[in-house]
This record gives sequence, structure tokens and C-alpha cells, in this order.
Amino acid sequence: MASEKLMNLLNQAISQELSASIQYMWHHVMAIGMRSPEVRDKIREISIVEMKHAEKIAERLDYLGGVPSTKPTPIEIGTNLEDIIQKNKAKEEGAIKLYRDIIKVASDEGDTTTRLLFEEILSEEEEHHNDFSTLLEGS
Repeated sequence: MASEKLMNLLNQAISQELSASIQYMWHHVMAIGMRSPEVRDKIREISIVEMKHAEKIAERLDYLGGVPSTKPTPIEIGTNLEDIIQKNKAKEEGAIKLYRDIIKVASDEGDTTTRLLFEEILSEEEEHHNDFSTLLEGS
């Protein structure tokens, strides 16, 4: 079964995903300005994906015998459209780093299922990072 280290990392990932989902949904509501419809729609879409990530990770952790976290990491609230996007981009950068670490640990432990799950999620997080980077280019 999974090591304590890997299970702790999975709980960090759940907390990260919960935080992203809450932060992005709040930003979806807060986004105002000329470009806000485009930005709101993208943030809302990503928020839903993040919640699905939390669910998949929690299911994996439960299978491995762990207890999924219910506490999100700190939420950063932006003050304007550009700040909102910057904060969301930074949250994606944190997730990308964490998920690369999880992939390495899972690989080292021979946990192919967890490694594959996080490779899939990492790909989506990199896409989200690109989405936020692209939105910033137009600001």
C-alpha cells in the first residue's frame, strides 16, 4: 500500500483542489469589467474541473486507506480582474509543482495508478495555467 508520505501528499492535493475550486468560483462571481464575461466563463469552467480533481484524488486516497481532507489551503481573493487572474495563475503553479512531486513519489513507490491519475490531472493543471496566462496577455 501507499506510504504515509504519499498519502499526506494526496491530502495536500485535495486541500489544494478544494481551495482552487472555492477561490475560482468566488472569482467567477467577482469578475467585473469589459472582459469579465469571457473571464468569468473560463474561471467558472476551471472551478468545476478543480472540484472533480478533488473528488478523484479523494477516491484514490480512500482506496489507499487514507482519510481525505476537508480543509482547503488558503484562498487568495483578487481585487480586480488582472489581480484575480494573477492569483489563479499562481495557484495553478503551486498545484503543478505539488503534482510533479506526487508523480515522482508514486513512481518511486511503484504506484502506477496514482502516478497515472496525477499525470492526467497535471496535464489539465498545465492547461489551466496556460488559460490564465493567455487571459493575462489581453489585460
